[in-house]
Amino acid sequence: MQDWSDELAEFLRIPSVSADPALAASVRDAGEWVCDFVRDAGGEAELLDWHGQPLAVGELRASGDAAAAPTILCYGHFDVQPPDPLELWQSAPFEPEIRGEYLYGRGVADDKGQLYLLLSAARELARAGKLPVNVRFACDGEEETGGHSILDYLRADERGADAAVIFDSGMIARGKPAFNIATRGLVYFHVTLRSGERDLHSGIFGGAALNAAHALITALGAVTATDGRLAEPLRQGIQPPSPEELAGWRSLPSGEHELDAQGARPADARAPEEFYVRTFAEPALDINGIESGSPHLQKTVLPVQASANVSIRLAPVQDATEIATAFEQLVREAAPAGAELEVELLSSAPAGLVAPDARAVQLGLSAFERALGVRPALIRSGGTLPIVPALSERGIPSIITGFSLPNANIHSPNECMLVEYFPLGISAARALLQAFASL
Repeated sequence: MQDWSDELAEFLRIPSVSADPALAASVRDAGEWVCDFVRDAGGEAELLDWHGQPLAVGELRASGDAAAAPTILCYGHFDVQPPDPLELWQSAPFEPEIRGEYLYGRGVADDKGQLYLLLSAARELARAGKLPVNVRFACDGEEETGGHSILDYLRADERGADAAVIFDSGMIARGKPAFNIATRGLVYFHVTLRSGERDLHSGIFGGAALNAAHALITALGAVTATDGRLAEPLRQGIQPPSPEELAGWRSLPSGEHELDAQGARPADARAPEEFYVRTFAEPALDINGIESGSPHLQKTVLPVQASANVSIRLAPVQDATEIATAFEQLVREAAPAGAELEVELLSSAPAGLVAPDARAVQLGLSAFERALGVRPALIRSGGTLPIVPALSERGIPSIITGFSLPNANIHSPNECMLVEYFPLGISAARALLQAFASL
């Protein structure tokens, strides 16, 4: 344990917070650490300045006939979230500490500790002369603040790969590994509605003049879900889950448990039962913020303007442009006559889907089963990970998995990962690279 813990501690001590411009040099230092690791393992690596963002790019060649060997692309990020609030940490965030069964420190689960598993497995095989595949590392230092540099780099890299591996996810529960074979996309809007020239006296004009708050609620009512399902124009292009996926989801904690654990209340009576279908395989629209009039002061007016931020999580393999167009059409048609509506698309990211029957996925499932003694469940992620569709566009199937647990406190104080999962994770990563020899 001492070997990996001392080495990983070096990596974790680097305060590579990409959100803090004052720590830009530390982010680069973390990228150099990754490059040095690959070089020390016998490979080649360099830290690129990719349009102002650091990218650590390197490769370990197969021990045998490298020209004929499959190539595996390994992605991870070496930047971390800010550690604030510092007073809530039980130990210094950038001074890793083992307490009980867990290793604590910022980045231990997201994503330095997990990237280390892949680096270590590749080095171990390379030093033993038993690396059966070419392992190419492409790691960025801005995932926590955007993550666009790695997408641009992959689009510009014509070499391709036979499969990709991303250890930046987690287990369902202790001893229950999972592969994420889909991620939801995202379209994000700012909607503004005006109802006239100025706020009006509610006693004189109430009931006769258009109220911007009422009008915006009416417009957005046309796109909000009914019993967990959006209007059909917002559901176009959905890729339904496979029977194997549905079987895997039945092994997950119940939807009731997941909602209760967060102190959340079900959206409707069927929400707990349909929790995973709704969060993995269906699009979801949410009003993320709304503003109009005077919600705090007692002010009897008809507000002239109302605005809202609205996001739609896209199900695989929905098209972001089509859904954005359908959203705007629906809210415009539902807005009352006389309302002036502005719909601004602030950002978008495509959904990603990996075929569950892809050879790389099936080889990966068997490799993990050999290493861990249990076959991973095939699940989808409700979140958005732009690198997944970027790889899919290139025809590169991805293994998206990891060893963090739900109690890992990712993005929060006291981030942690089980100590036993470091040697176990290295073993699983090693089995994965060995299995890919037959791609």
